[in-house]
Amino acid sequence: MARFQRILLKISGEALAGPLSFGLDAERVKSLASEVADVARTGVQVGLVLGGGNIFRGVAAAANKMDRVTGDHMGMLATVINALAFQDALEHLGIPTRVMTAIEMHQVAEPYIRRRAIRHLEKGRAVIFAAGTSNPYFSTDTAATLRGLEIHAQIIAKATSVDGVYDKDPKKHPTAIRYTEVSYTEVLSKALGVMDASAVAMCRDNRMPIMVFDLNVTGNIMRMAMGESIGTMIR
Repeated sequence: MARFQRILLKISGEALAGPLSFGLDAERVKSLASEVADVARTGVQVGLVLGGGNIFRGVAAAANKMDRVTGDHMGMLATVINALAFQDALEHLGIPTRVMTAIEMHQVAEPYIRRRAIRHLEKGRAVIFAAGTSNPYFSTDTAATLRGLEIHAQIIAKATSVDGVYDKDPKKHPTAIRYTEVSYTEVLSKALGVMDASAVAMCRDNRMPIMVFDLNVTGNIMRMAMGESIGTMIR
């Protein structure tokens, strides 16, 4: 039986690229959607936020020379592309899905309305929140935290390329130690870098737990939803 009734799952855009340097890898999207679908079939209400790095990376060099606000808006639109791709993959697996976007584009997706999002979840639909918060200078981590709080999710689950939070970068330091559990304050004071400081502070102020786990291990999304001790719990 699932431990959580409603979760907010944050997946990076880079995860959708699979082995590609940027763009969407169809098999990777299908594989991740299959894992999310398995969780949804257990009755867990699933909200998702997808990053846009896999698409935005292709124009990042040009964006570096642009106005920051313009670049951020481009990144938001990249998340909409990913959301539509993931919606298609989920619906091919029989999971009714809605994309709700903070930037209105009625022909493409529903505008984000909090009460409507909650109603979709209650009806068993997966909801993908796209276009960040619609505001520049806010990351998709912050958007995920905001949406998670708004829909009363029980946990923010951040799927990453590492198996938790370490005291230093495990890719650079083989002796890095992984935390099983760590406090918000320690994450912020030690600048552990797992999420944006603003996102961690929002979770701390609202007592929202964060689970950081390895997306590359098949079945981890289900294990997280079941409450298994994987990755690192921040609370």
